[in-house]
Formats: sequence, structure tokens, C-alpha cells
Amino acid sequence: MTAQIIDGKAFAATVREKVAGHVTRLKEENGITPGLAVVLVGEDPASQVYVRSKGKQTVEVGMNSYEHKLEADTSEEDLLALIDKLNNDPAVHGILVQLPLPGHLNEDLVINSIDPAKDVDGFHISNVGLLGTGQKSMVPCTPLGCLMMLRDHHGSLSGLNAVVIGRSNIVGKPMAQLLLGDSCTVTIAHSRTKDLPEVVRKADIVVAAVGRPEMVPGDWIREGATVIDVGINRIERDGKNKLVGDVDFESASKVAGAITPVPGGVGPMTIACLLANTLTACCRANGLAEPDGLTA
Repeated sequence: MTAQIIDGKAFAATVREKVAGHVTRLKEENGITPGLAVVLVGEDPASQVYVRSKGKQTVEVGMNSYEHKLEADTSEEDLLALIDKLNNDPAVHGILVQLPLPGHLNEDLVINSIDPAKDVDGFHISNVGLLGTGQKSMVPCTPLGCLMMLRDHHGSLSGLNAVVIGRSNIVGKPMAQLLLGDSCTVTIAHSRTKDLPEVVRKADIVVAAVGRPEMVPGDWIREGATVIDVGINRIERDGKNKLVGDVDFESASKVAGAITPVPGGVGPMTIACLLANTLTACCRANGLAEPDGLTA
């Protein structure tokens, strides 16, 4: 068996196309342009690249992009004042504070100062609670992207056994909640799970989000299972830098029914879903129908 490749790059392009179409209609029919504000504190190189990409894609789908770049020694008071200003700006529908923050800033305090309705990362404690209780919330972008790809591949996820490897607040826990919401039977596995290979072998769906290069070999994967690899790990192989996932793609792709590659799988979906979340937040703020197929 050779697994079907789930092309996240192509899927993300489709999502962005849908978002752009909705944005055009919002402008023409309602005179509203969704706005996304991204706050970057300091000069972390990876964060700078990511923020530039977010800004570029925001503009490409017709939204307004507001970038706020602050010095690394910016005080917590000044950062919170900026967030308060953005919370009260009607032109801003989504606010994202790029993580990680410099060590002197309290990330939880900063994230929870964002208006939950504008929290397009889905990290605010109110959104976490709403998601966990099955209510309408802003959903973290990476798990939302994974869910979209799974729904597209399977149609209905009802009754499927899903194993999420990893229990982070950013991916593992919200991913499990989303799968429960689609009526999967969900196991959250992690470093302390007894006989992890055997747990994974029972899964129809495996979502790997642990941040350990090629931790999941093909002999852990049930034949025909769908594998969503969230990991992005930089390793050196044959004297060259290479990006690999948390799953050993070569061996897993020989037994899985479908699998996401790294790169080109889950990664492109994260920014696409950030744009979708900003559109959703704008529609909710204006009492308009939410975009079909772009929410959980």
C-alpha cells in the first residue's frame, strides 16, 4: 500500500480562495473590510519570517493588515496598553500576539488581555473553556486546519478511533476537543502513555504533535489509517539541514491510507486558518452569517 498524500499546500490555497471570495462580498454588500493586527515583540528571526508571511497573505485575500513591531525590552504595561487599544478599535477584528514573548513578559497575562472575540489564535482562557464545553469559540488555527483536512478526506468522522500524540495547549488538547465534537472516540497519548505503539496501532486517525523528529515509525500505524503530522523539526542528515515531521514518513507512508507530508502538510494550513478565523470574527462582530466550511 502507498498512502494518499494529503496536500496541505493545495488545501490551504483553496481555503484562502474561499476567504478572499467572502471578503470581496463583505466589501461589496456590507462595506466592511476584515482587519488583522499582529503584534511582534523583539527580533526573533523565525517570528519575523512568520509575521511577514501572515501580513502578505492577509493583504492577498483583501483584508487590512496592521503590524505592530515593538522593541524586545518593551514593558508589560506598554504591551497591554497596545492590546487594549486594539481591543477597542472597530477596524481590527482579529488580534494575534506572536509567541514566544521575551522572558520578562507574562504570556498568559498578555494572551488573556485580548478580547476573546478578537482572539484569532484561540488561546484565550475563555475560548479554551468554550471549546471544551462544545460552545461557539475561536478555535486554534493548527488544530482547525487538521480538522478541515480530515473532514475533507473522510467526510464524516463519526465513530472513528482517533489518537492524538501530544497534550500541548496549542495543538494536542484542542485537537482532541475538535475530534470529540465530530463524534470520534479520542485518546490523548503522551510521553507517559504505557505501550504507546500499541495504543497508536488501534487508531483510524493518528495526529502526531510532540515535536520529536520521526518519533512515530511505520510499524506503529494501522494499515489504512489516516496520519496527520503536525511536527516541524529541523535535523541534519547527510551533511544537510532537513525538515521532518514527528512521523517517519518513509515507513509510515507504506502502510497508512493517507498522510500529510512535512513540509507541505499541516504547516500551510495554519496561516490559512488564521485568515479564516479573522473573517469569522468579523462576521460575528457585525451579526452576519459565518462563512460556510471555514469554521469548526
